[in-house]
Amino acid sequence: MRLRLLALLALLPLALLSVCPACRPHDSRKLIVVIVPSQDNPFFKSEADAAAVAARNLGYAVRVDAHGDDAFRQDNLIDMAIASDASALILDNAGSDASISAVKRAKAAGIACFLIDRDIKANGLAVAQIIADNNQGAILAGEEFARQMGKTGNYAEILGKESDTNAQIRTHGFHSVLDRSPELVRAAAQSANWSQSEAFSKTETILQAHPDLKGIIAGNDTMALGAAAAVKANGRPTLIVGFDGSPDALAAIKGGQMKATVLQPAGLIARLAVSEVDEYLKKGSTGKPERQVVTCELVTARNVNEFGVFSRKE
Repeated sequence: MRLRLLALLALLPLALLSVCPACRPHDSRKLIVVIVPSQDNPFFKSEADAAAVAARNLGYAVRVDAHGDDAFRQDNLIDMAIASDASALILDNAGSDASISAVKRAKAAGIACFLIDRDIKANGLAVAQIIADNNQGAILAGEEFARQMGKTGNYAEILGKESDTNAQIRTHGFHSVLDRSPELVRAAAQSANWSQSEAFSKTETILQAHPDLKGIIAGNDTMALGAAAAVKANGRPTLIVGFDGSPDALAAIKGGQMKATVLQPAGLIARLAVSEVDEYLKKGSTGKPERQVVTCELVTARNVNEFGVFSRKE
């Protein structure tokens, strides 16, 4: 009986800590809040994981959240970061225009803001805006797609979320190349909102309506993989090019289901952001311009083995 009582007493401090947050030991580490669109999408998960690992390795406390491309939810998450006395925010935002006021509010609260993947159309609010060169990447994708198509034939385009700046930049980049070849005809264009399942169903419809379709270019790999699944189910040879450089897309290139993708280095960009957060919090400056653009790389069957999880293998 005495031993049992001693065991219960030993557990009492842990029980008190679980019901009394104020009684927990104070974490003196500076907090970095990482907010991305989704932790289900492999691209966004990759950038969140890379940022979290890099920040923890430097001794920071880290919290990772997702806004689901919902500006209202993003506002709430930034209010939580302010209430948590965060030192820095690494944000892949919920829309260029919709995010300006949120970033402004975080800055006014003393949080150093670092934007990744998507920028905002305002200068001086974020310490840094580090993005992949989506236009340069889209031109690479467009050139490879045109080459694979032999610059002739009907094709379809699967677009991302139409309100997303990156979706707009990518389709513009594609067409800056494809529209130079008059015998390349865009027979169909559908938005699949970055969704694999939506891309599958819309590609099925497009294939039924256009039996002579020769190729599909997609605004990201998630949609390209949905299109590839629909093509496989339909049994028609159709060449597919995507964008992002996801591990699943690399596997599809190796297996012949996709011809190419363009890798935007999510992991590298996230690690750069953390490095600059650390520099800024210690020295008050990153030593770099606010706007920084990282180039993308074309991935095909010729070089696919040189790439890993949203980055070139070291």
